[in-house]
Amino acid sequence: MTKLKLGPLEDDKPVKLTIELPAAAHRDLLTYAKLLGHTTGQDIADPGKLIAPMLARFMANDRGFVKAKRAKP
Repeated sequence: MTKLKLGPLEDDKPVKLTIELPAAAHRDLLTYAKLLGHTTGQDIADPGKLIAPMLARFMANDRGFVKAKRAKP
């Protein structure tokens, strides 16, 4: 089984954003959604819902960002 960095998606109140992705990134997002669906047993009908947890995980693992966020007055 493939080890993915994301787990099951949480149901949270969303904030709507409109973004543009390069076609290659969109194809990879679709593939990731399929793999995650098989891994977690969830049906990922909208791969766009993966963007928020991916972004949150990226920011949580960015040491510079975490340090700056803690130092914020």
